[in-house]
Amino acid sequence: MASKASEAILRRQLRDISRNGIPGISAGLIDDNIYRWEVLLVGPDDTLYEGGFFKAQLTFPEEYPLLPPKMKFDTPMWHPNVYTDGNVCISILHPPGDDKYGYEDAGERWLPVHNAETILLSVIAMLSSPNPDSPANIDAARELREDYPTFKKKVRRLVRDSAEML
Repeated sequence: MASKASEAILRRQLRDISRNGIPGISAGLIDDNIYRWEVLLVGPDDTLYEGGFFKAQLTFPEEYPLLPPKMKFDTPMWHPNVYTDGNVCISILHPPGDDKYGYEDAGERWLPVHNAETILLSVIAMLSSPNPDSPANIDAARELREDYPTFKKKVRRLVRDSAEML
């Protein structure tokens, strides 16, 4: 029964995103599977990622919206809050409840009031404001803090390459 409810919720959210649009974001299904979305994010203006075209996948559990989806970039990404395998690490994608390590408050983590749009907007915000203090990619975080010119050069190269990959 949960999967039928989550399917209806996801169909409505995808329809709303398609109709209303989120600037710089498009989404569609992978293999007509409502639980697997392909997302294209355009790097936000006035950021290092500006002009980039970043493909990602959102994979929703059948228990959605009680549990969060996972988001993974298919396009190579150099960012403190993206693991080297492309998985996105932001608070609202972490399971609900208290963080056993004490880094996040329960209110920062997944809540069923979040939806696909709030996730995508949070990822755009993540691209705009990397958080090197809570890194998924320690090397990128260190480089951002200690060698910004090299970090910037790597990101700009990824942005150029992403445009060529389309």
